[in-house]
Amino acid sequence: MAGLAFEILVDDTLAEVTSVSQLTSLVNKHVLSLINDFEDAEWRYPKFQSYLWDNIAQTALSEKERSALIDQSHSSLIAAAQNLRLTDNDEIGQGSEIAEVFLYGLMRHRFGALPVVPKIFYKQNVQDNAKGADSVHIVVDGDDFTLWFGEAKFYNSIADARLESVVTSVINSLSTDKLKKENAIITSVSDLDGLPIAADLRTRIKAALDNRESIDNLKSRIHIPILLLHECSTTSGAKGLTDTYKAEIVTFHKHRADEYFLRQIVKSGPIHKYEDLHFHIILFPVPSKKKIVDAFVQAVAFFKRQK
Repeated sequence: MAGLAFEILVDDTLAEVTSVSQLTSLVNKHVLSLINDFEDAEWRYPKFQSYLWDNIAQTALSEKERSALIDQSHSSLIAAAQNLRLTDNDEIGQGSEIAEVFLYGLMRHRFGALPVVPKIFYKQNVQDNAKGADSVHIVVDGDDFTLWFGEAKFYNSIADARLESVVTSVINSLSTDKLKKENAIITSVSDLDGLPIAADLRTRIKAALDNRESIDNLKSRIHIPILLLHECSTTSGAKGLTDTYKAEIVTFHKHRADEYFLRQIVKSGPIHKYEDLHFHIILFPVPSKKKIVDAFVQAVAFFKRQK
């Protein structure tokens, strides 16, 4: 899939879209709201699933494995399925792989990111669903770069209590120890050497990520995309992309973004140079989490049987 498959409703700084006075000065926080479309009065589940599988080999295989595949379509799906860890038994954690793959696709298609660490592939401890960032990317802009450490969640609700748990996860990921661990992972795997970037830029990236360097020097380069795939009653009751439906989603997502960042600011005290970090909350509504998870699990099982 060459480009972003979904319609963007909101794509702006928080300062431009918020109605909360405490948030109007925050220009390094961004809100991205996207939606799927409908066909025959039904939300397009097949389109959503196709987007996942179009991106899944990129997420679940190392760069070396991807390059070695002759048949980039069928073989890559079979190989990727072997690495998927569908081990979440609780309702909250279920579907975490879906969110990770979806964020991976958005990073490629919306932000022009290059993959650094395909986290599903490198998560060797299948019981540890919170080991570091859910996605790690580099975005190159000319002869400069930024680092993107993503959080990806798939929830049946984004009520306040659920937002609180996301805030806690994000803040915990920003400790100096955690960030240095991510940097060490980036520089220790060979994927960085396979990226299509200039040799001198690659050298500067590795030097910047060296654990002997102060993490303070990297803070302004760090972006945190926070994807919230979420079940939505408005979406489950809709029959098409009407102006009314879009307006309701925009209002809801702006309200949730406000609430999220208000809660994050309260907990940001321990993070040195917090104001230098860039945050992107990404919201995507679905009509039924269970239907998506069930279809995904069935597809993974099918491809695993093909080996």
